Amino acid sequence: MKAIRDKTIWITGASSGIGKALALRLAKNNNFVIVSSRGRDSLLELQKTAPKNIRVLDCDVGDDKAMEEAGDRLASLTDHLDMVFACAGTCEYDDGLKLKLESYRRVFDANFFGVVNTLRQALPLLSHSKQPVFAAVGSLSSVVGFPRAEAYGASKAALGYFLDSVRADTSRVRLHVAHIRPGFIDTPLTKSNDFDMPFMMTPDAAAESIEKGVLRGRHIIDFPRRLSWPLRFLGFFSSLWFGICTPRMTRIRSLRKTKCA
Repeated sequence: MKAIRDKTIWITGASSGIGKALALRLAKNNNFVIVSSRGRDSLLELQKTAPKNIRVLDCDVGDDKAMEEAGDRLASLTDHLDMVFACAGTCEYDDGLKLKLESYRRVFDANFFGVVNTLRQALPLLSHSKQPVFAAVGSLSSVVGFPRAEAYGASKAALGYFLDSVRADTSRVRLHVAHIRPGFIDTPLTKSNDFDMPFMMTPDAAAESIEKGVLRGRHIIDFPRRLSWPLRFLGFFSSLWFGICTPRMTRIRSLRKTKCA
């Protein structure tokens, strides 16, 4: 199998889950990998697995000021980037349609504005690469509207439109934009879910799917197919989704029991 080799790569959200699996996978093939997250200790442990190929750049992608500082440190580590994988993200469910604004803002700061901040700092360095790639992790949950996922799904849907617009704006220059939309991945985030998660994948399997998708030049990287194809079908025929599926999934039985806070 072909592999990504000899590239300079920045990965956010690299302390766990998909980001960590990608970092380990890419570092093995002589890529120079810069890893970021808020958890410096976890990143330092990750660096020990490949000290020559991994460098640590701890930062909070949702913090605008911190990302400006991270951009300066990033430029001190490398004069160019070939690839960026924006994997940082979070999930908070809206149980009972409480519409807590602080929860929505936290989710959007990480899942949407975090990607904007990442591209903002990466773009000058990507411009020095012959074949630059910017890839961000969204979610298959953005294909259809899931109960309780108002904040999470909306942030991922906004991310999808943002990436499409970036792709449109850069259609005459060298920048490959990829939207990664995984299903359920066995990560610390999904361990707290209290519902069935079909076709669960390991982070290693997800990283392999992402690498294959990037090497094949795909702009949309969906996996697993057993989940993505039915969801895309239901997204097209939304009456089936909202008429048959969501009534069985929602936990709200009366608007009188909801209370905004």
